[in-house]
This record gives sequence, C-alpha cells and structure tokens, in this order.
Amino acid sequence: MAAGTAEMRAALPPALAVSLDGWEEHLRLERDLSDHTVRGYVGDVVSLLDHLVRRSGTTVADLDLATLRSWLAAGRTRGDGRATTARRAASARSFTAHLRRTGETAEDVGLRLASPRAHRTLPDVLGTEQARAVLEQAGGTPAEDESPEGAALRLRNTLVLELLYASGVRVGELVGLDVDDVDRGRRLLRVLGKGRKERSVPFGAPAAAAVDAWLTRGRPVLATAGSGPALLLGVRGGRLDAREARRVVHAAVAAAPGTPDIGPHGLRHSAATHVLEGGADLRSVQELLGHASLATTQVYTHVTVERLRAVHARAHPRA
Repeated sequence: MAAGTAEMRAALPPALAVSLDGWEEHLRLERDLSDHTVRGYVGDVVSLLDHLVRRSGTTVADLDLATLRSWLAAGRTRGDGRATTARRAASARSFTAHLRRTGETAEDVGLRLASPRAHRTLPDVLGTEQARAVLEQAGGTPAEDESPEGAALRLRNTLVLELLYASGVRVGELVGLDVDDVDRGRRLLRVLGKGRKERSVPFGAPAAAAVDAWLTRGRPVLATAGSGPALLLGVRGGRLDAREARRVVHAAVAAAPGTPDIGPHGLRHSAATHVLEGGADLRSVQELLGHASLATTQVYTHVTVERLRAVHARAHPRA
C-alpha cells in the first residue's frame, strides 16, 4: 500500500476502519482475490472513505450516492481517466454491496452509481508467421554460451515461449507450474488461475517436445536441493520469476524482425486470436483462458473482426 494511502487509512475514524477491515477480509478469504487486486480495491475505498470524512461523515451510514458521485468527480478533476474512474466506481460498488449484505447499511447506495465504460483497446497480436519467428528465438541466452548452464537456459527459454503461446496461460500461471502439473502423456497442463480456480489446458506437439527436452536435458543442470517441485527454474535453481519470464519473451520478440513489441500477455492474446481464427467457439476459448465471464473473452472477437477488415481493405478491389 502506498504511503499516502496508508496514512489516510490510519487517520480514518474507528467505525469506518472496522467496516473497511471487514470488507478487506471478505475480499481475501471469501472472494479469494490476489494480493495485488485486494490492494487496488482497498486503495480506492480508502480514498472514498477519506473523501467521506472530509464531508463530515463518520460511519458508513453517512455514505450516500451524492458522496460517491462527488468522489468520482474529484478524481476526474485531478485527471483520472475513463479506465481509472470505471475501476474506482467498481471498487465502491463492491464495498457498498458488502455493507448491505452484512447489514451495516439499510440499502446499497452504490447500485445507482454510474461510471464511464473504460475504452477497450485492441491488444497487439502476432500473425501466425510472426509467432513462428518468435518461437524460433532462444530468448535471451547468447548462442555463443556453450556451457551446460547456457544450453539449459536456452531449453528453458524455448519452453517458456512454447507454453505461453501453446496454452494461452498467464505468466503468473506459467511460473507457478510444478513438474507434476504437466501431463506429458495427454499433453495437458493443470493450471491454478485467478481465484485459485483450477483448469486443464492442452498444448501441442512442439510444446511437448520442448517440455521433454527441458525435463531431460535442461532442468537437471539447474536444479538444486532448494528447487522443490517447480517446473521452470532460474539460473540459481529457484522457481523462475515472472519478471525473468517477461524478459525472455521481450528478447525473443525483439530478435524477430517486424513483430510488435509484446510481452507474455501479448502471446496470450495471440494464442486466443489464432484459436478463434482457426474455428474455435468463444466458449472454448473462455475455458482455455480461464475467464470467469464470457464478456471478457469477447474482446478477441473484436480483434479478429478488425484483422478481417484490414485484410479486406488491402485485398478487395473496391474496398
């Protein structure tokens, strides 16, 4: 939590602090949200409650629609964009809904809080040939490093790229994989996604070959007594850090001429787009990506439509 937010939270009246603590516990224990998500939500609501105090409020019973609206308006005056305003409004609605469920307020004052829709920018995605070019890159280990460790790192980096593109998993899901999470016979990954929801994700023959090469010739070189069950390892034998995985992807993309500058999430976008373009239905892609809502997956239909329009504009004689 940022220093300013921590100071605002510490200055809240006791009754407001208790309500905030209860909601934070709900987010962590009942909704099982990640620490990063909880910090974002709580930071927004600390700002809201600080605004309430400035308007002479001392308990959540003093929170009304006018206060919510003036809080969002103050943020826009400070320069909050549409996406930030939409996120802050969502945090506030989650808080007021919890207050109503727990009986701390007689009504959910956030139900009528409107907010602008965040602009949904289309993500950069690779073409299929671009994806092939990226996957041919070793990803950040110099080719002239012929030591056993250098060779092992090239195998690891190849596996990072292959699994991200083959399965569409998030980078955090990737580095969280254990060796036993890989079903090599059926070519399935057991992935623990957001909200600790488990799903099985298939991968193809190239990724399977990369898994076999890493497990037989790469991982044993880097593994130490402290490696534990982690599938992917860092240079010192510990579990691979997500930042290093991102560096691997960016290095491979930079080495492939003509590709947009994307990271692991770009490979995830590319995988989903290519699966849709290959004829998969949206529900299957939703399951593949681990999206809780189909609406989240629908952005990929916009990507494919935009690509179709671009191809039409280039190829049709009367476009």
